[in-house]
Amino acid sequence: MKRITSLLLAVLTLGFSDSINMADSVYQFEEKSISGEVIPLSSYEGKVLLIVNTASECGYTPQYKGLQELYEEYQDEGLVILGFPANNFGGQEPGSDEEIAEFCELNYGVSFPLFTKVSVAGEDIHPLFDYLTAEQNPDFTGDIGWNFEKFLVDREGSLTRRFRSKVTPDSNELVSAVKELL
Repeated sequence: MKRITSLLLAVLTLGFSDSINMADSVYQFEEKSISGEVIPLSSYEGKVLLIVNTASECGYTPQYKGLQELYEEYQDEGLVILGFPANNFGGQEPGSDEEIAEFCELNYGVSFPLFTKVSVAGEDIHPLFDYLTAEQNPDFTGDIGWNFEKFLVDREGSLTRRFRSKVTPDSNELVSAVKELL
């Protein structure tokens, strides 16, 4: 209901003659890497993407290891994992971008792309995650419940699957879904 109200307010504010920019794929977003570089997600066109909201002080943080292993296993076939640190749940990502990058490299050898810390829930939800949580898929839509939710995007930039935090990167469910798109 909140999104519908916001959309209606935007229409009334902009006027009916103006168009509202509604994304139809993840490729329409530009994101800032953890090192500060602006990266259009269209640069990943033709790849299978696994977009994950991460946190360094969470019970699910060890999933970084599994994400890195999944990335190493399938990157040559076209898988790219995109990590988006977020501090929305229990204050479990308190660090700066530099601290997060160092933590991920030192503790888990993370080499997949990491992006600047964003909000993945609430009034200040980042536009990419607003889009992902509203996109239809066979699993579920709606708000992110916790850290390490995963969004699987096909080579055309469309969300195809969504996985809750408890689904580990090495689970048959996730690996099978990735392999199906590769």
